[in-house]
Amino acid sequence: MLHLTHEPIDIQALLALDRYPECGGLALFVGTVRNHHQGMSVESLSYTAYAPLATKRIADIENDACRRFGLSYCRVVHRLGSLRIGDVAIACVVRSGHRAEAFEACRHVVDEVKHQAPIWKEEHYTDGSSAYVQGCCIRPDAHRDTCDGDHP
Repeated sequence: MLHLTHEPIDIQALLALDRYPECGGLALFVGTVRNHHQGMSVESLSYTAYAPLATKRIADIENDACRRFGLSYCRVVHRLGSLRIGDVAIACVVRSGHRAEAFEACRHVVDEVKHQAPIWKEEHYTDGSSAYVQGCCIRPDAHRDTCDGDHP
């Protein structure tokens, strides 16, 4: 399964429940497009990316998380293109021996993708205007306080 896609994200394909019988913990995060941001009514979003680097960064983050948290499986898929309210923008699945590692790893992975992958979000508002939303900094040495933690 690709890390970046213009197609709807297939959550069932990410879960693949029968493939990891050694894992008792499975954590899933699904980020969806919401209808507001900082007081503005959002109609839709557009995601663009520098795909070669974004794909590499996501794969590196997954591999690092597998080592760091002892995961058997980790996968992130991020949607590109135009998305409507309620559409899935990002999904992350991790599997580990226990739930604690699964929860911690899933949050870590999503946060790292938001901090490191060159993926840009443009919000389209109901008043006809649009704006690129400042996301998380992709510089690894930068402070991570630029991300509000709730953009999908």
